Amino acid sequence: MRARLLCAHRTRVANPIRFHAGQQVRIGVRDEEWPAFAWVNTGQGHAGWAPVAWLRPLGDGLAEALRDYDARELDAQAGDDVLLHHEHGGWWWSERADGAQGWLPAADLELLEDTLPPLPAAQENLP
Repeated sequence: MRARLLCAHRTRVANPIRFHAGQQVRIGVRDEEWPAFAWVNTGQGHAGWAPVAWLRPLGDGLAEALRDYDARELDAQAGDDVLLHHEHGGWWWSERADGAQGWLPAADLELLEDTLPPLPAAQENLP
């Protein structure tokens, strides 16, 4: 599926949180604006918002990651066309024509008919 950016999007976090399936993390508060996400700390100096559904609670504020996750957002210009891989909590994991990947807010995207020229082949290691 493809989409067009309705407005420019710039990464807001210089060092986004990342973790791997099986990694133990500490869960904090839920995001009020994006309730599918909670504040997560990896215990390695990294903290950020992560999908609650991708974590298995272990008790005492700890959880196990059920899959790999990378919170990086995608810088893109208004009018850019992107390839959409998967959606979670109002955000799409997206890919620009140059192969760069990251999250974009669904509210900033206009879904397109699949009549545009194809973008480069999707990479398989999606966060």
